[in-house]
Amino acid sequence: MQFNNKNIIDKLTEGEFLNHEEWMILLGELSDDDQSYLHEKAAEVARMHFGNGIFVRALLEISSYCRNNCYYCGIRCGNKNAQRYRLSKEEILECCKEGNILGFNTFVLQGGEDPHQTDEWIVDIVKSIRQAYPDKAITLSVGERSHEAYLAFKEAGANRFLLRHETRNDDHYLQLHPSSMSAEKRRDCLMTLKHLGFQTGSGMMIGSPGQTDEYLYEDIRFLEHLQPEMIGIGPFIPASNTPFENCSAGSAEKTTLIISLLRLRFPKALIPATTALSSLCHNGMEQAILAGANVVMPNISPAEQRKKYSIYNNKKSTGAESAQQMQQLEERLNAIGYHINYDRGDYNTFY
Repeated sequence: MQFNNKNIIDKLTEGEFLNHEEWMILLGELSDDDQSYLHEKAAEVARMHFGNGIFVRALLEISSYCRNNCYYCGIRCGNKNAQRYRLSKEEILECCKEGNILGFNTFVLQGGEDPHQTDEWIVDIVKSIRQAYPDKAITLSVGERSHEAYLAFKEAGANRFLLRHETRNDDHYLQLHPSSMSAEKRRDCLMTLKHLGFQTGSGMMIGSPGQTDEYLYEDIRFLEHLQPEMIGIGPFIPASNTPFENCSAGSAEKTTLIISLLRLRFPKALIPATTALSSLCHNGMEQAILAGANVVMPNISPAEQRKKYSIYNNKKSTGAESAQQMQQLEERLNAIGYHINYDRGDYNTFY
């Protein structure tokens, strides 16, 4: 049976079910012309739901310590050359104060699974931010925790939680993580977050070692099951002093392809133009937005600590990736026909 690739893209745009063969064509057999058509459709769908405004979130990297030893990550516990830091409560609140002045309405607290930043400590931080800024959205990205911890975070005032599943395929998961970690546990955490009412974010790296289009198909099926409100898609970039330090990076082309496919499959999802894509290529943010992304997360961490949160090589944290350079970000967005939207951008506002 012959397929017209643009017809498959149209089916996806219209919300129709795609079979395995159709997904595999989209993942691996599109011509340059087909991909341009895909990106145009995805950007059109994003504008239909969100207009030409791009939501901004203030990203605060709270710790470069981590108990885990993931093979791809520069802050893995086994990396003895990693520069370590952890922010104090006072430093976090000072960063939030600056973010508030700059006009941000979402704070994203991201860090390794730092044993010293306990569940109780996170609860105290969230309560303090919520008390100071009752109308802001608070997003956490602090890894795998217990049901009780997630519930406590929710009750303290957290609204959103980011936890990439990385890969749905269990064998591939074991290629990327030590045997002490479990793909099933990661998925259970995500389902718990959804059950507790968090706006939940998942996603995966594109081009990670061992990844195949078949694995990406499994990822899409898992996301269909999870129905996340946020989907983070970025390229794999090798990190020094890790088992994958000599592996090739994922491609920007494949990353933007997946962004567009997921925009069409999840038209109302919040999909960021990730820092990883901007670190891989100078116009990565623009490529992602023109492929259907609708969020950027400028870094508001203390300037002296930003380079220490080195989860992959050459990570960007200045220029448009810095919260202090919002004018530069606005100009870059304007150049491609978009602008900053400072609203909270909660998922449920688009129903």
